[in-house]
Amino acid sequence: MKGKEKILIHLIAAARPNFMKVAPLYHALKCENWAKPVIVHTGQHYDLNMSDVFFHDLGLDQPDIHLGIGSGSHAEQTGRVMIAYEKILLKTKPDLVVVVGDVNATLACTIAALKVSYSNPTRLNRPIVAHLEAGLRSFDKTMPEEINRMITDTLADILWTPSPDADENLFREGISSRKVVRVGNIMIDSFKMLQKKIDKEKVYKQFGLTSKSYGLITFHRPSNVDDLDRLKDLCDVLTRISLKIPLIFPLHPRTRKSLEQFELFDELNTAEQIIITEPLNYIRFMSLVVNSRIVITDSGGIQEETTYLGIPCLTIRDSTERPITISQGTNKLCNIKNIEPNVKELLSHNKFFNCKIELWDGQTNKRVVESIKTAFANRF
Repeated sequence: MKGKEKILIHLIAAARPNFMKVAPLYHALKCENWAKPVIVHTGQHYDLNMSDVFFHDLGLDQPDIHLGIGSGSHAEQTGRVMIAYEKILLKTKPDLVVVVGDVNATLACTIAALKVSYSNPTRLNRPIVAHLEAGLRSFDKTMPEEINRMITDTLADILWTPSPDADENLFREGISSRKVVRVGNIMIDSFKMLQKKIDKEKVYKQFGLTSKSYGLITFHRPSNVDDLDRLKDLCDVLTRISLKIPLIFPLHPRTRKSLEQFELFDELNTAEQIIITEPLNYIRFMSLVVNSRIVITDSGGIQEETTYLGIPCLTIRDSTERPITISQGTNKLCNIKNIEPNVKELLSHNKFFNCKIELWDGQTNKRVVESIKTAFANRF
């Protein structure tokens, strides 16, 4: 691309999983002489352990652009991101906007980018919008993330999918095959990029535990933590499970707030074999995942990471947007009533899981770069 202006690429990051998806692509683009990647941090997670520290872990500089949106209702966050990001678009005029995952900023930045109009006749009149991790569906529209996913995929110009089921979902919805490019799972890129550091950490030793001797818990979804009765039942179940295996529980800020509000924190914190910690950075958290015997969660990304690692995962949700982790992986959907029997069954044997899913190989960032080059072939 000698003598030509570099392609300006905005990488949108809002929440922890976004940072992990952005990092491998950012590093790959930095190595290309035709690309100028810029990280736009919307500021949805403003707690240090939930955002900024992930940039350090993942070898990223501080964000080039920080919108500082903070918390709020879904409508408030979406609206504030659209207003703030439109100003950035008009000022910087990126050629490509890459949105990731399914948070409110994903939808907001997609809409803002598609509706903006550049006045410079020598460039595109608006940026191309690409969705990384497109096509995932839970088929549960009570989940705000499902709405974000569906609308973003309907609007975006390029849809980078992680798995065959994601392709099928898009085709079923009438999306043109010309827009769909299967690139694989970029979460695995982040893990492999930091695997040596993760393996060195051995965080479980700080809690007096040994590898594969404990379970790891994560909960943060409103459906599990915002209702008193449901959260009380969940705490009771976890306390009983901890009698069978020690549990480490990094507390999401939302979960801690609910536990304290409902006066459940002390009960859980005094359970002899439940270890409550603050939110952990990516390397420390993945060290616990890698060495766990079992994971109990309501998260999305952990379903994928445990499948890749062959670690049994019980997902406490009615549905998952990552069904391939069930059909080809280690994941199983559960409800509060059947967590205990499922844990008992998993602990009764030492079955080894060996899951190999196509393109979950740590090379997704390279395939995305090639897709970008194809999209801007006229610039080379």
